Parts: sequence; C-alpha cells; structure tokens
Amino acid sequence: MIKDFLPISRADMEARGWDEVDFVYVIGDAYVDHPSFGHAIISRILEANNYRVGIISQPDWKNKKSIDVFGRPRLGFIVTGGNMDSMVNHYTVSKKRRHNDAFTPGGVYGKRPDYATVVYGNLIRQTYKDVPVIIGGIEASLRRLAHYDYWSDTLKRSILLDSGADLLLYGMGERSIVEMADALNSGLDIKDITFISGSVYKTKSLDSVYDAEILPSFETITKSKRKYAESFYTQYTNTDPFSGHRMAEPYGEHLYVVQNPAAKPLTMTEMDRVYGLNYMRTYHPSYEALGGVPAIEEVKFSLVSNRGCFGGCSFCALTFHQGRIIQTRSHESIINEAKALTWEPDFKGYIHDVGGPTANFRHPSCQKQLTQGVCKHKQCLFPEPCKNLHVDHKDYLSLLRKLRDIPGVKKVFIRSGIRFDYVNADPDPTFLKELCEYHVSGQLKV
Repeated sequence: MIKDFLPISRADMEARGWDEVDFVYVIGDAYVDHPSFGHAIISRILEANNYRVGIISQPDWKNKKSIDVFGRPRLGFIVTGGNMDSMVNHYTVSKKRRHNDAFTPGGVYGKRPDYATVVYGNLIRQTYKDVPVIIGGIEASLRRLAHYDYWSDTLKRSILLDSGADLLLYGMGERSIVEMADALNSGLDIKDITFISGSVYKTKSLDSVYDAEILPSFETITKSKRKYAESFYTQYTNTDPFSGHRMAEPYGEHLYVVQNPAAKPLTMTEMDRVYGLNYMRTYHPSYEALGGVPAIEEVKFSLVSNRGCFGGCSFCALTFHQGRIIQTRSHESIINEAKALTWEPDFKGYIHDVGGPTANFRHPSCQKQLTQGVCKHKQCLFPEPCKNLHVDHKDYLSLLRKLRDIPGVKKVFIRSGIRFDYVNADPDPTFLKELCEYHVSGQLKV
C-alpha cells in the first residue's frame, strides 16, 4: 500500500496507475489526513478495504465542472460538509458571520457554502443523475430526520431529501461505510441497500418495513410544536444500538424516510485499527503556500483515547452522533502514537490532550450497557449519579502515568472536558490530585 496522500487530482490518480476511482469523496474542509478529521478516517478505512478513493476538497459550488475532477466514480460519491456543521462554522450564535475558518487553508472564510451537504449533493446531481450519492458526517448525522433549523427558524425536512442523496450514514460510520461499499461492489442497487445499521434511506412504501415505529408526519409536526417535541423525544430515546427501534417518518402519502438502529460500538481492537491506519498526520502539501490549515494546530500533538459520552447533557449533540456507550483505545495503541509524536521535528515535549468528548470516561457507565444498551428514560449522572454507575479512574490514571514516562515527553495535558460530577463520585481522590499536579495547562474544562 502506498504511503502518501490520497489523490486530489486526475494526475495523482494516474500516478498511482489507476484509470478510475471507486469513490469520489467530496468534503467541505481542506484535506487533512489526520485521525481527528472524519474524512481522513473514512477515506483510510475504505483504502484499507481495497477501495480507491479520490478527494475533492471544497469544490466551487457555483461551477458544475468542479465536481468532475476524477470523472464518473465506479461506485459512487460520498459527501460530507466537514468536521463542523457548515452553519456553525459560518455563524455565531447571534447569527453574525464569522471572519475566519480554521478548516480552510490560511483560515480564509467563505470556501464552502451554507448548508454544504445539501449544496454539494445537488451539485453532483446536476452532472451525475444516476450515480449513488451517500452523505454523512456531523451535518448529515444531526439532520437525518425532520429537524428545527436555528438559522432559518423553521422546521426542515430530512437532509436526505433536500440533498438529493440516496443514502445517509449517521454516527461515526466506520462499520457502515464498509458495509455500504461492499454492497455496491457486489452489484446491489443503492435503492436496495436498506439493511445497514446506522443508515437512513427513503422509500415509497413501508410494505417491507415490518417493525418500524411511525413518527408523526412532517406535515403534522410543522403545525404543532408539541407533536414535534414528541417526535424528537422518540428519536432521542432510540439512539442506542442495542435498544433503539427502527423509525419511519412520513412525507405526504407516498414517501417515507426510514432510520435503521445505530451501528454497534467499536471494540477496543477495532478502535486501535482505526487510529493505526496509514495517516500522513498533516494537511496536504498543496496548502503550504497558503499558510497551512489552522485546525491542525490544536490536534497535531493530541491523543484520542475514547469516544462516546454517557453524560447526556441537553445542549450536546453527542447522544445523536457518537452515542452514550464509551469506546476506548488500548494503552499500547495510544502509547505507540505518543512515541511517534516525539519524533516529529516540531514536537516540543508537550502532549496537548489525552481524551475525547469526556476525557475521564474510559469504560461504559455500567455492565448492562454492552448487552442491553443504555437506559431509555434515565440518565447515568443526572439528577444524581445512578446507583449502578461504575466510577473508577484507575485505568485512565495508569495511561497518563505511562505517557508521562515516555522519553522526550515533558508534559501531558488534558484539554478535553473533565466530567466533574463523575470525579466527585469517585471515593479515591488520587485522580483529582494528579490531574491538578500534572495535567492542567493553564485552564481546565469541566
């Protein structure tokens, strides 16, 4: 396998001896081949499964030819708006335009459109009417069913409909992207790929959908805020891969958007494999003359140790995207990555972060989660910690101590959020003591 950036041009493709790509991956960010960027993980997962991927980064959405860099892909287009929702990327909470974009070369603002996933999907459809289009990423994941759009102050349809896409993969997507690719590669029509966990598809009939929970129709929720709230609550209680139900949302009399249950969480071995793929760990060299990509600075010397969060904060989207079940990497995987960082020419001895959505979560909140899923109508930590909550920082402490002992490492900081009520629930004060003594870089997020 070639250790290099994936092709961003026809010349790159031909230099690899390819006459076509299997998938064209259209992304709203600059191309950064680092595991903190979703497009890097998904493209490398596909590569590891012997699929050829070409990257089109921030295409000119006003020019149909910008989507035609590689020509017609053999299997389909994959589209993501970027590491952030494009509207959050563009506007402050008071709806004022931001002045820069950390995910664009040189931090330049305006290189992607508002509602990027929708715009890119329709851009592709102008040229390729019958090629499968698969959307994913945070923007698609959180808009997969009818949703309130803060920016327009309206209810919008599922992004699957407005983007013109055939299939939506929600959540982190490592399993579902390979299942989708294998299904297309086997000759299945995209309209028949209705069985993948962590996917959303559209259908004209529910005759073959025998077990779905029927949500209020789009027409109903646009007329009643209460019905919308009830629909959202049903969605919220069905995000778990073990206990979640299939759901169908009607649009008129002959169109339904069907959400399959979420994909199962990755095992530790699978997490290690994801983060051990052939990443270049930086932005594409073509951006160097433009000043690089600012977003890499925060993550270049940081380590992802987990994903998911059972905190269940009402302001947070993680329940819908990564889920409430904690998934972790092994100590060996993280330590090997840390040792590799020490050989980077600009490494100064400081690991900026060891964490994830919540840094001090390293295992599921209780044992039943891995077989029965999370509780549908209860929170693990609110209004007070559950009596079944397993509170133990020993594994995380052990990892931090090993990282501190690596030659060349001066400091190991924690910049991810620390769940403080979870810290307080631990009868052993050792973690809090070592956190304050060794791992605070000047500010601590709680």
